Amino acid sequence: MQTKSHWEQVYSSKATDAVSWFQEHAEHSLKLIQKTGLPLSAAIIDIGGGASTLVDDLLANGYRNLTVLDLSAAAMAAAAKRLGSRGLDVKWIEADITQAPLPTKTYDIWHDRAVFHFLTSEAERQAYVAAVLDAVKLGGHVIVATFAEDGPTQCSGLPVMRYNATDLHSEFGTPFELVHHDKEAHHTPFGTIQQFVYCYCRKVS
Repeated sequence: MQTKSHWEQVYSSKATDAVSWFQEHAEHSLKLIQKTGLPLSAAIIDIGGGASTLVDDLLANGYRNLTVLDLSAAAMAAAAKRLGSRGLDVKWIEADITQAPLPTKTYDIWHDRAVFHFLTSEAERQAYVAAVLDAVKLGGHVIVATFAEDGPTQCSGLPVMRYNATDLHSEFGTPFELVHHDKEAHHTPFGTIQQFVYCYCRKVS
């Protein structure tokens, strides 16, 4: 897993809109969350969502039971500052998702854009999936986006894994039913394009 010091340095030295993964609006993620059909009271956790604008979009659309987990305190501080008083309604958790003590069977929606692909060891990925199994309610929704097969081989100077939809779903296994998958061509602030794959699953066991 990437080190906490690495990400604190990234978010302490760069503006949040000057990193390759920045999105002015997390339109694709928001669309998939809305696709679940769950009410605005649904418990949603955004993994690695520190400085992401997804929380802004969710709040703007009326969602009100939001948790953001990130390894970097600096990333979450930037988001909290951006949100102002709106951020007081968000629960912020500073933790490594492979070790985080999350509440059991709590979340209706688990969202992760661009954390899972940093887990380059099997042990890390198994710990992540175990966290999903424990924290998400039966019948809950799991949305995970990673670099696609034709995506970058590194990000922020760190190696990453790349997936197609079948292989990404296989990492999670039979407890998760694949509902939908698609790709996104992410346009970075630097004018380059990064290919992502999204898998949207239901926890069925």
